[in-house]
Amino acid sequence: MNDGDREEIARLLPAPADWDLPREQHLRHKELLMHRIDRDNDQEQAARTRPARRLLRPALLAPATALALAGALAAGVALNGNGGTPQGTSSHGAATDMRPAAALLGRISAAAEGRSTPEVRDDQFVYTREKARGADLTSGKAVLGPLREREVWAAQEPGPLRKLGLVREDGETLPINAEFGDTDGTPAGIDRATYRWIGSLPTDPDKLLAYLYANTPHAEGRGRDQAVFEQIGALLGGMMPPETAAAFYRAAAKIPGVTAAPRARDAIGRRGLGIARDDTDYGIRTEWVFDERDYSYLGSRSYLIKDTSYGKSGTLLSSEAELELAVVDRAGQQPAAGDRTRTERRS
Repeated sequence: MNDGDREEIARLLPAPADWDLPREQHLRHKELLMHRIDRDNDQEQAARTRPARRLLRPALLAPATALALAGALAAGVALNGNGGTPQGTSSHGAATDMRPAAALLGRISAAAEGRSTPEVRDDQFVYTREKARGADLTSGKAVLGPLREREVWAAQEPGPLRKLGLVREDGETLPINAEFGDTDGTPAGIDRATYRWIGSLPTDPDKLLAYLYANTPHAEGRGRDQAVFEQIGALLGGMMPPETAAAFYRAAAKIPGVTAAPRARDAIGRRGLGIARDDTDYGIRTEWVFDERDYSYLGSRSYLIKDTSYGKSGTLLSSEAELELAVVDRAGQQPAAGDRTRTERRS
């Protein structure tokens, strides 16, 4: 691996930061404290347009979660040019080697479409509780951090908002601020996906995929297919209309290179059915993990699939486990037992 590759991976795996700073996109989610690594002005500007993984899955701050867990993988979701028209997005566009994944995503999609979820008002907050861990790369080696639990209250107002919600971790509750550069606040959109915004997206999988290929933020050097896979991953597990959730899974089945991952596990060790895609440029695999019984979303993980200066193949870079998802009327409010749509469980 040359210096350029190391520098790029370091950019994609940022170090911890203050809660004030915005989450880079990818989701994400995370899930997920971060700050930008010092780069020249042009590189820094490019980084600002690149989404990372999630923390605020239901009301995304860049785009799926507001802040990144220290050292968690900032999954670059990028377009590499060639216009805004996606390749391999027609009904026959899925690669033949991912047919098992397409079949699994079909079952996941059907389950999502049949699942009842509450509608969310603009004046409410989507509550998420999760556990996550990530690797710190500042030493030049991937050093896995401890498993941390965090709660997030994501505002659903269309905005633009200067305060996007609250995050609580290690006994401290702090505000989630608007994205860097949004002096008038961050509006709902692909960088802050609210329930209403997600519900406005096309539910036809081809149209949805075309939208994602055209609107996923751009960063040089990342494959377009991987970019859109990461963008969808940044949205998974959040509160959204069932028909939209189903459309995301059907759209993911059309992305070339998506495969099944039968031995996937989330951050707390729950084994489930996995959907994965490899970033062959940087030797990183990203997996989504689903419950084996009801196909609900459990979490995600990213790890090396080739030896690099940061570690050997198999080295974990980030993992997260979604434990609870609910809707509440104000930031900081704990959901009632009957309002929790997902609870901690082991597969």
